[in-house]
Amino acid sequence: MNATSSTYPIGTPGRPWGETEKAAWRARQRKLRSYADDVQAAVDALRERHDVQEYGRLDYPPDGTYPLVALRSRAWREGLPLALVTGGVHGYETSGVHGALHFARDHLADYDGRLNVLVAPCISPWAYERIHRWNPHAVDPNRSFREPSPAAESAALLQLVAPLRGQFLVHVDLHETTDSDESEFRPALAARDGKPFEPEGIPDGFYLVDDSAKPQPAFQQAIIAAVAGITHIAPADAKGEIIGSRVVAPGVIEYPFAKLGLCAGVTEARYTTTTEVYPDSPRATPAQCIAAQVAAVRAALDYALR
Repeated sequence: MNATSSTYPIGTPGRPWGETEKAAWRARQRKLRSYADDVQAAVDALRERHDVQEYGRLDYPPDGTYPLVALRSRAWREGLPLALVTGGVHGYETSGVHGALHFARDHLADYDGRLNVLVAPCISPWAYERIHRWNPHAVDPNRSFREPSPAAESAALLQLVAPLRGQFLVHVDLHETTDSDESEFRPALAARDGKPFEPEGIPDGFYLVDDSAKPQPAFQQAIIAAVAGITHIAPADAKGEIIGSRVVAPGVIEYPFAKLGLCAGVTEARYTTTTEVYPDSPRATPAQCIAAQVAAVRAALDYALR
């Protein structure tokens, strides 16, 4: 889907937003679903089976306070390698949040005695409720995993993993690429930064992002193979690219995770990936999108343990 206009309704073309424009943007955001009902309740339902850790709180008046929660293996044992699963870095990417929760519900215990697994299902609860990409300060958490972080969501996760860094074997960060990326979020980004909006197009299908600083091509292909049985894999475009990046293997592109401040770079794990599900495809259902995320996590952990 391509945006029909390069003019965003907030700000002046060519001029980065100031506080006035950011306030106008925030005033447009409406709560559309409940973090408490969708995420906290699902986590609470798992308390008898897994440990739950509150690793921070976000205070965003007048919208409320959001506890940040993570699930941990009940059979956590010193000396085992660690796995991190993250979802909802971009709150609007629904299958990432629910894929993490479904994995915790159905499969986290499968790795008892082999991996200590940590699942942070919804990094950005304010954005989850508003089906948005940014936090209320118009900051993208997935460009903010660096010290000092401009996003409280990112800073909280960095603090959670800091004492465990060096122990992680694998990290899977669950995302989506949606039609609204092109119709809303990329135009908003261009307006916020005072730059022209340049459409990129949206790939139809699932793909992965590997770390260009330490690529693991066989690991990525193992995930692609597992997901291909559930939903279709995105093809390269006419230029051999997906969203402007060269396709290095079927369904795989690369970004420099740490350089860009991406969530998938927080652990220094050997095996890292960012999943990208396409929920707006007429060939995929919401259930398939969640199942694809779960399959990706399982394939990643299984490969890391092989």
